[in-house]
Amino acid sequence: MTLIFDEEKQEKRLDELHYQEAEELAQVLSGRYQLPYADLSKTSINADALRLVPEAESKAANLVAFRTIGKKLSLGILSPNNDKLKDIIADLEQKNFTVTLYIVSQASLDWAWERYSEVLATKKTEAGMIDISNEHIAAFLKDFKKLEDVRVMILSESIRVSKEGGISTILEIILSGALALEASDVHIEPEETDIRLRYRIDGVLQDVVDFDPKIYRPILSRLKLVSGLKLNVKQSAQDGRFSINAGSDVDIEIRTSVIPGAYGESIVMRVLNPKSIETTFNNLGIPTDLYEIFSREIHKPNGLVLLTGPTGSGKTTTLYSFLREVNSTESKIITIEDPIEYHLKGINQTQVNRAKGYTFLSGLRSALRQDPDVIMVGEIRDSETAKIAINSALTGHLVFSTLHTNNAAGAIPRLIDLGVNAKIISSALTLSIAQRLVRKLCPVCKVEENLTGQDKEHILAVIASIKKRRPDYVPPQTVKTWGPGKCEKCNNTGYKGRQGIFEAIVMDDSIAKASVLNPNERDLRLASIPQGILDMRQDGIVKVLEGSTSLRELSRVIDLYEEII
Repeated sequence: MTLIFDEEKQEKRLDELHYQEAEELAQVLSGRYQLPYADLSKTSINADALRLVPEAESKAANLVAFRTIGKKLSLGILSPNNDKLKDIIADLEQKNFTVTLYIVSQASLDWAWERYSEVLATKKTEAGMIDISNEHIAAFLKDFKKLEDVRVMILSESIRVSKEGGISTILEIILSGALALEASDVHIEPEETDIRLRYRIDGVLQDVVDFDPKIYRPILSRLKLVSGLKLNVKQSAQDGRFSINAGSDVDIEIRTSVIPGAYGESIVMRVLNPKSIETTFNNLGIPTDLYEIFSREIHKPNGLVLLTGPTGSGKTTTLYSFLREVNSTESKIITIEDPIEYHLKGINQTQVNRAKGYTFLSGLRSALRQDPDVIMVGEIRDSETAKIAINSALTGHLVFSTLHTNNAAGAIPRLIDLGVNAKIISSALTLSIAQRLVRKLCPVCKVEENLTGQDKEHILAVIASIKKRRPDYVPPQTVKTWGPGKCEKCNNTGYKGRQGIFEAIVMDDSIAKASVLNPNERDLRLASIPQGILDMRQDGIVKVLEGSTSLRELSRVIDLYEEII
């Protein structure tokens, strides 16, 4: 029998034993000195705390500052019997810090000291905020006119970083580029040979640049630090946030999501710019006749208004515009959101916290005890929430919420599936809305296209279905459409900005009768035809014929060829 000695495996085992012994010794010393014990390899090292004691002094005194909350500072030490330690504590107390000592092992200190290199070139953070100077942001926003400008700047800076170090500037460029191009998300994705950077602009991901993997780790560390994530956690998903001070009165919140991948941790930063939801109710792009219906229904003293559509379809913007429209000094509005994406003045916004038992259900129950006039529930997910929302609408409250269905007609069968009595839906539900977002054609470079073949036949069939709802309807024209071109104004995509396409069903006698007969979506859509409200496909085709979007873009977000009703 041949024995194989695996030297690498044995060395790893010895290292683990030495680490375990070191931690056990630190725990023994913790009891002897009556001080708490900490394993820093399992603790998030705070960059601001680390900077309070310079690296040289930290190593000379065998200590490390690893956490700070306000003026409370946590200090990891090998032993309290150290003259240099006393001097450092005295200096910190003179700066009004309250110091708490923890006994740590030498391995913990070594691990924490490695973090100095990761934060050496970063700017100081205050309460999780990256401070981008007015001069920097003004310069970047002035320079970034198109996607290519951002690409060139990032490539240039990544080359400099690879040679000289420092990472703050490249992050400022990435984030400022996202702001300048009005991106909703920033994606940093490690691949086999490089790192891929993409922006989501007008709902579609666009490649920005592939850069050197050497600068990925410091970017990741910097983002984790400012987002309040743990540096040493690499195999689990983490979520955090920070704010950008873009030289204005309004801070822009960045939501950071990090998940493990095959070649490293993938980063997505969602840019929550308050300017993106400043659209008022009368500027949503809703057709005039539908706008009048929405306005009438949301100003009623009670009832349930449901908004449906997938993630990214603009539901939050529409809901917030409704809340702004009904907000007044005479009414109390409470929201239960997951999470609070934007803060609205004069509205009591609360955030779901499942860890502490505050869910949509418990939040709605609590909100009802606050004597509200209007309640916004971020999403109806279960039977209990659905029933309480319905009962709230029946007892004198105006309730706004969202539901997972593909169209407006699907809201009623979905409520029935959730256990709501079909007979009371008609008394509570006043309006069901569905929406999608389509990109608008760039007015500078859009290209005229003749309308022929199958496309023309289908558009004429849709127009015929519109005339069933509105006999006097006259289309803008039926001989041409427009498609995307290429120019610098739209970053060569052919599109600039987005608009909504909408449909709605109002609760009337015909819908109420259909609701109690265990209806399917098709039955309800047929029952809604006399209301004269266009469905999303019809609304989209009208916008195509008007030249505001393209047939290809419309087909990207809805099924153009489903059964025409």
